[in-house]
Amino acid sequence: MKVCFIPIDNRPVCYNLAKDICAIDKSIELFIPPREYLGDLKKTADINKLFVWLENIPKTDIMILSLDTLVYGGLIPSRRSNETLEELKIRVNQIRKLIAGKNVYAFSSIMRISNNNYNEEEKEYWSNWGKKIFEYSFLSDKIGYSPDTDIPKEILEDYISTRKRNFEINKMYLDFQKEGLFEALIFSKDDCAEYGFNVAEARELEKLGGKTKTGADEIPLTLLSRSIKKDVKIYPLFTEPDYKNCISNYEDVTIEQSVLGQLDLGGFKVVNSEEDADVVLVINNFIEKQGELVMNWETIPYSNSFISPNKPYAVADVRYANGADNAFVEELFKNRLPEYGYSAWNTSANTLGSLLAALKVKYIAKEYNENAFKKLQLIRYLDDWAYQANVRAKINKPCDIKELMSQYEEKIINKLEPESLNPIITYTYPWNRKFEVEINII
Repeated sequence: MKVCFIPIDNRPVCYNLAKDICAIDKSIELFIPPREYLGDLKKTADINKLFVWLENIPKTDIMILSLDTLVYGGLIPSRRSNETLEELKIRVNQIRKLIAGKNVYAFSSIMRISNNNYNEEEKEYWSNWGKKIFEYSFLSDKIGYSPDTDIPKEILEDYISTRKRNFEINKMYLDFQKEGLFEALIFSKDDCAEYGFNVAEARELEKLGGKTKTGADEIPLTLLSRSIKKDVKIYPLFTEPDYKNCISNYEDVTIEQSVLGQLDLGGFKVVNSEEDADVVLVINNFIEKQGELVMNWETIPYSNSFISPNKPYAVADVRYANGADNAFVEELFKNRLPEYGYSAWNTSANTLGSLLAALKVKYIAKEYNENAFKKLQLIRYLDDWAYQANVRAKINKPCDIKELMSQYEEKIINKLEPESLNPIITYTYPWNRKFEVEINII
């Protein structure tokens, strides 16, 4: 199978993870643009080079496109870009010509609205007015009219006009969908709340026939899973079944709805018993409130004795956002490790979507590459558990973490037994911030 894949940006979880998952099956030929063409925290993707690259790659069986990359230059530029609607429409129509007659799975973001005053991924004025804009958005949607505010008029007008511009672009994609140009089209909802301009836009897109999905970074991988037209029967098993109706941080649906939504979008079949399943999906969910170690948001860690299911299984560790549950990982390491993968990165949707993509690629692999799967798992345990849940809190800024990581490396390698990998592991910070570390295995 030949796959064309346009990521959101050049982060490891957007770029490397797609390559690592596809490598599990040697029969998958992945066409992904050079990393330097893609955007980062401060740089916009080289859109012209991406279009030239797309026009010149061999014919593929499927195309998975992050439309924000091709139109705005990335997910972050979609919020920062000052280009006019007319300028953006030119690129949208370029996309239309490129995808005609092809098997295309695509997604576009509904512009997020974060509840903070951090402008690292937003326009400059967010550092002073982010929370106020969030509150204005929340109340406007909740009460049905614009409330009084002290946000400067020019800032509010700029924010609203940017939203309206992006919303018009999304409606153009809906027209393409009606023409049959997409095999699947998803509008992603990132950093959701109960009310807001983004929530109102999602409702409107759904009324117009669009499909929305909570999440963002994982959606291209979920679409990869969907593109693989093979049935895999999954039994979801929650470690805290009495609390599966609780809502994750940064999401607007319950953890059960998040799980079922990812399974549905990924093209899986949900079954009601372990006996009927091909793979058991263990979800280490939270009690009442999802924790987050880096934000000092506490939750009750896993406190039972974990026993591996009788069937092959995978683990979505979502008790904490942005990192693993140390107590659960310790229990997991007492058992046989999940044959179909472990994941605990960022939001619940991020964890689930990427885990399920790897699960499906491995399950249906025509030419299974065990070393590639072990490499993927080594990275996930080192990143999601060792770094995010432990080492990250011990450093103040990006630095050399090799010594801090060494004790975790040894434990994970001994458990995974990837002798054939003979791993040489290095760590870098591609966006020069603690939030994401890139784990390089040679």
